Amino acid sequence: MRHNKKFNHLGRTSAHRKAMLSNMASSLIKHKRISTTLAKAKALKVYVEPLLTRAKEDTTNSRRLVFSHLQNKEVVTELFRDVAVKIANRPGGYTRILRTGFRLGDNAEMCIIELVDYNENMLKEKATKKAARTRRSAKKADAPKPEVKAEATPAPAPAAEEAKLKSNPTSYFIPKAFSIDLLNAFFMSHSSVFSGNCSSFHYVI
Repeated sequence: MRHNKKFNHLGRTSAHRKAMLSNMASSLIKHKRISTTLAKAKALKVYVEPLLTRAKEDTTNSRRLVFSHLQNKEVVTELFRDVAVKIANRPGGYTRILRTGFRLGDNAEMCIIELVDYNENMLKEKATKKAARTRRSAKKADAPKPEVKAEATPAPAPAAEEAKLKSNPTSYFIPKAFSIDLLNAFFMSHSSVFSGNCSSFHYVI
């Protein structure tokens, strides 16, 4: 029975499939990008990423485990010397699959599988987008607030004030020649006339 064997066998026997994935993994580490079918690329992604994670720990045991899969000393040396340094800060997801269309003849779906940290163009675009992106609240906080200028009301001219007092029936214009004593005597003598309007006297001295 085929229990727990539901994966893509790629139309090959177990030995053939392991040899093929080993060779493809070596080519990917050496050239950083290879072109293949989508089905093989998905199988290679599952095969090679644990080896890349193992390469982060540069020990004799790690090197022997990786060599048991790749069987290529030059590729193992490059993996631990160059590639491991490049992917040291990446927590998984070391490869990227880019679909390129369909192959003429059998119409198989083709793609490119590459190491993410070796595609300089996409890394530059990502850095540019991250630098340009800002939050709306930050924009509102940084925006300068418009200054509200209080308009000063001009002081009324003395001539205009005198004309206003003369035109008001409850206001009385007193010439400058009158002293305060004369004013008091005047209002005391005419208290019966101004009795109802005492609260609305306006003095202009």
